Amino acid sequence: MDEKKKVERLKKKLEHWVEHNKEHAESFRKAAGEAEEFGLVDVSMRLKDAAKSMEEASALLEVAMKGLNPTTDK
Repeated sequence: MDEKKKVERLKKKLEHWVEHNKEHAESFRKAAGEAEEFGLVDVSMRLKDAAKSMEEASALLEVAMKGLNPTTDK
C-alpha cells in the first residue's frame, strides 16, 4: 500500500474516532442528567467530566488530522 493510501486510511480512522467520541459525550451527558434526577450528584459530575474529556480527546484528534495535510490545512 502506498503512503497516500495509508494516510487516507489513518484520516478515516481519526474521523471515525472523533464522531464516536461525540456520540459517547452525548450519552455521558444524558446519563449525567439521569443521575442528577436520582440525586446522584457526584456521579453526574463525573459523567460530565467524562464528556468533557471526550471532547478534549476529539480536539486532539482533529489537530492530528490537520497534521496529515500540513500544506492544505494552514
